Amino acid sequence: MSWLRNNPRYAVMVLGTLALPALVLLYLAISLFGMRSGYQLQIERLEPRIARLQGLLNREEQVREAARVVGSDVLDLVYPATDDAGTVSANLQKNVREILGAAGLSVSNSQILPVREKDGFDHIAVKLTASGGLPALDTALADLNAYLPLLLLESIEVWPNRNRARKDEAEEQTITATVQVLALKVRS
Repeated sequence: MSWLRNNPRYAVMVLGTLALPALVLLYLAISLFGMRSGYQLQIERLEPRIARLQGLLNREEQVREAARVVGSDVLDLVYPATDDAGTVSANLQKNVREILGAAGLSVSNSQILPVREKDGFDHIAVKLTASGGLPALDTALADLNAYLPLLLLESIEVWPNRNRARKDEAEEQTITATVQVLALKVRS
């Protein structure tokens, strides 16, 4: 003990030399514990994902079958990639005109709109103007809904026509409608 009192500088140096490795060791232990807890949190976040993937692997055959069924159903709703967009447009215009005419509407104008490419499909649109009674429009819309490949109604504008009132006849309301329908074709 007398040496420590006689040589305080050396005592501080010896104490510092012994304390420094102990502090470094303590710092490393705390750092490793912090890293371990961080990794443990990441593992806990990954466990549900891994469980979902494991469940998909266990049901792989059922998932493949469902994807195949959905894929074939989608192909029934769109025009195939092998069809020419111009031919599809012309046939679509002709078929929609026929549907509206068969429902009792008279088509006064039809126009094939430019093909748009979006979401892996060619969007083929036709715009038609037709006149007739409201029940005929309702029938035409139901027939368009039943048409395959699927037709989507992009827009519809309906306005009443002026009717000349006659004293001896019941007044029937007629309308004019502008309908824009859209069909999808798989992009080649």
